[in-house]
Amino acid sequence: MKVVILAGGFGTRISEESVLRPKPMVEISSMPILWHIMKYYSHYGYNDFIICCGYKQYVIKEWFADYYLHTSDVTFDFTAENKMIVHSTHTEPWKVTLVDTGLRTMTGGRIKRIQKYVGDEPFMLTYGDGVSDVDLHALEAFHRGHGKIATLTTVNVGQQFGCIELADDGSVTKFREKNDRDGAQINAGYMVMNPEIFDYLEGDSTVFEKAPLERLASEGQLKAYAHKGFWKCMDTKRDKELLERMIDSGEAPWMVWEDN
Repeated sequence: MKVVILAGGFGTRISEESVLRPKPMVEISSMPILWHIMKYYSHYGYNDFIICCGYKQYVIKEWFADYYLHTSDVTFDFTAENKMIVHSTHTEPWKVTLVDTGLRTMTGGRIKRIQKYVGDEPFMLTYGDGVSDVDLHALEAFHRGHGKIATLTTVNVGQQFGCIELADDGSVTKFREKNDRDGAQINAGYMVMNPEIFDYLEGDSTVFEKAPLERLASEGQLKAYAHKGFWKCMDTKRDKELLERMIDSGEAPWMVWEDN
């Protein structure tokens, strides 16, 4: 199953960092948060990635092009041989397709643009700025079990974001703005989509979280996988610093891979 990651936004709420690079390339403890997300999926055996790029998309492409330089020891020999020697080469079992989905394209439009790379099969979908310890195998099994078009992972983070209302059987029934009575569920990303999702996406101006998800909900085609564990979105510099402190303290729930 392929993993689609949305990584094309401007990241205006963390402008101290995003002025220089796309938000998913902002580093937490020396590696981009995008890398952390990919390492997490890879731990579960999902190694085929499609990255929806946009703002400063060349930064993401150049980083992956020079992946050896970021992860290995290197000798530059400027003598007569004039060569580069890569020591203890560290590679990932990844296939990474980087797609320029446009500078100002909305989230739904970005997903629509990568349809030809996904093909006619279900796929994982998430945002390039959030880490979690969600059980991805259980998430996939849940999605395949209910037979609907779309699954999103929900978490409860109080009243910071807009809300999702659920029926008793886990169906998503309504999206609404927060109010003082909530700590309600929000869409945390870590979604699974059947290829029929592309029929709900009209073009570059489509905001995935609006009309497409609302239509799916109204048709009974959207299910929620409730995650009770860790989830954190790196939305601000304060969020970045919190994630770094978690890594430094050895208490980063998403860092489950062996070489952490």
